[in-house]
Amino acid sequence: MNPFLTQVVIQTVLNNKHKTPNSPQESPSKFRLAKAYKEFKLLVTRLLKDTVLIGLGILAAAFGLESFLLPSKFIDGGATGISLLITELTNIPLYFLIIGINIPFVFLGYKIIGKQFAIKTAIAITGLAICIAFVHFPEVTHDKLLVAIFGGFFLGSGIGLSVRGGAVIDGTEVLAIFLSRKFGITMGDVIIVINIFIFSTAAYFLSIEAALYSMITYLAASKTLDFVVLGIEEYNGVTIVSSHSEEIRQMIIDAMGRGVTVYCGKRGYGKRGEGKEIDIVYTVVTRLELNKLNTEIEKIDPNAFVVMNTIKDTKGGMIKKRPLQH
Repeated sequence: MNPFLTQVVIQTVLNNKHKTPNSPQESPSKFRLAKAYKEFKLLVTRLLKDTVLIGLGILAAAFGLESFLLPSKFIDGGATGISLLITELTNIPLYFLIIGINIPFVFLGYKIIGKQFAIKTAIAITGLAICIAFVHFPEVTHDKLLVAIFGGFFLGSGIGLSVRGGAVIDGTEVLAIFLSRKFGITMGDVIIVINIFIFSTAAYFLSIEAALYSMITYLAASKTLDFVVLGIEEYNGVTIVSSHSEEIRQMIIDAMGRGVTVYCGKRGYGKRGEGKEIDIVYTVVTRLELNKLNTEIEKIDPNAFVVMNTIKDTKGGMIKKRPLQH
């Protein structure tokens, strides 16, 4: 390994893990150095990936704001919507308001989520403000419906890409997390209340038409955000309880091309109350494969007990479908 790179790895990984003041510095073993290098490589790769995602998110959000929403005086929900509304009412520059309104949310994010999240969020919000101030995108269309839909689409894409990069450019969800933890209410309820206030204010000060189009913008942005964050494939976890568990396990591997987890369970009923041990099969498939999976299960055991639940995201394991052998 390059001597300079070795020193970087030691300073960034090993020294941070083993901080012992007033202790002599020992040269790390080859095993520890190799392990630290692997961790350092992972950290650098993730940092580059997050930087690209946040950068693309900033550009997408700025394009949606400047090319669609600002010229037509439409707003969105959340902190971005508040910034747009105040800009329309007071002519204060949007880039100034985006930073000012989100500052409390950055500190709140530092308190309830962590330092790394707060730093990334501060950089993302500052980058969005700089992009709006110095990078000017042309107006695309004057059609109000197209403005509402595609303005929301690009803004939602920008927020979603930033979330995937470990940051937010709209701090409303941080506030929703804080209030839900403090008062025991759901995040959805908090966001709905905030947006009702924003759109009601827009209807009063701007116009009812502008508020209605802004609601379309918000719906387009929220759906795009979900799509970007959760991905195109909506996964479903499927739990199967059957006396033919081995056949079902083999079918999922061979016919579906999916990974399987088998864990021991016990039936909770019986004529005399006694339970019976049984293997429980668990797998993850996309919603498009559910119909095929249910059909194959019915072929093996029509009386199998099947429980399906939606999964937001997955990592590791054999999730991506492997090629089937013909």
